[in-house]
Amino acid sequence: MNQTVAQIRTGEAESRIPEAASLGRVQNLLPSRADHVGSFLRPKAVLYARQELAEGRIGPDELRAVEDAAIAEVAKWQEDLGLKVITDGEFRRYFFHTDFLLQLSGVEEHGGIAKAFKNDAGKDVHFAPPKMVVTDKVAHTKPIQVRDFAYLKSVTTEIPKVSIPSPTMLHFRAGRQGIPVDVYPEMDAFYADVAAAYRKEVAALAEAGCRYLQMDDTNLAYLCDEEQRADARARGLDPDDTPRQYAQLINDSFRDCPQDMIRAIHLCRGNFRSSWAAEGGYEPVAEIMFNELEIDAFFLEYDDPRSGDFAPLRFLPKGKTVVLGLVTTKLGELETKDAIKRRIEEATKFADLDQLALSPQCGFASTVHGNDITVEQQADKIRLVVEVAKEVWG
Repeated sequence: MNQTVAQIRTGEAESRIPEAASLGRVQNLLPSRADHVGSFLRPKAVLYARQELAEGRIGPDELRAVEDAAIAEVAKWQEDLGLKVITDGEFRRYFFHTDFLLQLSGVEEHGGIAKAFKNDAGKDVHFAPPKMVVTDKVAHTKPIQVRDFAYLKSVTTEIPKVSIPSPTMLHFRAGRQGIPVDVYPEMDAFYADVAAAYRKEVAALAEAGCRYLQMDDTNLAYLCDEEQRADARARGLDPDDTPRQYAQLINDSFRDCPQDMIRAIHLCRGNFRSSWAAEGGYEPVAEIMFNELEIDAFFLEYDDPRSGDFAPLRFLPKGKTVVLGLVTTKLGELETKDAIKRRIEEATKFADLDQLALSPQCGFASTVHGNDITVEQQADKIRLVVEVAKEVWG
């Protein structure tokens, strides 16, 4: 029987620690029931230094020094709010994905896919998310996040988490058209090279001490949107078969990770200046996502009706966790504790409370632009997540 929020409140529930899954791999419990996706609003000092670099008035070392100071400050800020998982706020990135992917050999940025992002104000925010294309064999020639992780680890006493873009970001937006036939006559070779490149980065991070790694993926969530599915077909993709291909690609990317590394994935429907690009419940991908993806924790957006209901959680197997993104990062208005607890209660109709956790629905700044929210509201949102998680799970 599912343990409910009411049982947790009254102390009726038994042990809240799920048994280890017998999957030939150590069960990785999240460090805390209160978690977050990773990005935070960029400080003015970082934005100013980035502009100074672009205009040639400072060099990369000067920018990094400004970023270092800001990251040390945001790490302490997270700790003071009660978080047990700490990120660098993605302060060193312009976009959540391009800064990483462009450091792989054989990858270039060629424009974007124009899309009218939507928001609660009823306005379309026209934006063309950068599109990665392959120009040569994909390869990992140097560590990408290791230096950044090492610095983060040095400025926190809690668990440092690294987020990197999902390897699917090299395929979905351009499709086969972004992968030249003369470079990759067969798509299997492309997927193999991408996974091999990711395995090298995962190994480098693991050697540096990283034990919590999250992949950020827009594409599985986009495949829940009918308009996006139609666009995918126009690019030559099969929206029903692609989730299985992507699950295998992500699994192959994590294949050699340490037994004690937490593997997480965040599904996002677009997060640009408080706007989104897709909507629709997880039903089209849920069974494959939960059962074929060898992932420990799924960060799922559930902040408003566009994310659908909790019924897809019925596919969640034992030994895996869903982090419910019930607190929006797109709007400054603060949710109430009772409303969040009611939503958690609804989710327990389909998944055990022991297999759930809580977070904001996305980062606060998936791009350097940030969402239309204040720093104070950002803090209030994180504080709310921490307090509700403590009251529900203890």
